Amino acid sequence: MLTRRHFIMTSAALFSAPIAAPAWANPSQWDSWDAQVTPANYDPATTNPWNLHPRFLPTRVQANDGLRPGDIHVDAVARYLYHIQTDGTAMRYGVAIGRGDLYEPGTFTIGRKARWPQWTPTAAMIAREPNVYAQYEEGMPGGPTNPLGARALYLYVGNRDTYLRIHGTPQPWSIGRRASSGCVRMVMAHIIGLYDNVETGVTAVLYPAEDWVTASS
Repeated sequence: MLTRRHFIMTSAALFSAPIAAPAWANPSQWDSWDAQVTPANYDPATTNPWNLHPRFLPTRVQANDGLRPGDIHVDAVARYLYHIQTDGTAMRYGVAIGRGDLYEPGTFTIGRKARWPQWTPTAAMIAREPNVYAQYEEGMPGGPTNPLGARALYLYVGNRDTYLRIHGTPQPWSIGRRASSGCVRMVMAHIIGLYDNVETGVTAVLYPAEDWVTASS
């Protein structure tokens, strides 16, 4: 477990009505949906129609020594996701995490990636809030209003899908908050930029949400 000053030191910046029927998404729509959720003249460092705090915009920062390029680290206290680069830097993004005790820290593997994925609530979600989730127990097709958004990275332990995801969200106002049912949320335009640079098989470390942080500022 990492201490408060161990992980990443910030440097100056260099640089988001549910569909009711499970008629699964047609890949021919994916490019148009990407355009729909990506603002015109999009610049990751400055574009902010979501009114995020500026610290949650994508930023290149200096990574500490010893972190493996390609891996992902989620600082649940500061609400940051770091993607480690080969040159000793990291791309940092703002995220939302699970509310209450639904957030699950741990070390995972990116076992699968998906573009505009379908979404099915877990049995636990349906049991906890049947009035919200039971209607989607057969699944919801991918699309701009789907809770998984434009992209999803699936977190595994060994060969087991944990049902935790790093994914886009149609609720960009939730970034910086404890808002999800356990997954890590990102602005759709931000995860579109991250997605192509993440390989399956890399490690994703989700740090505890209390008492331990992974960024020094």
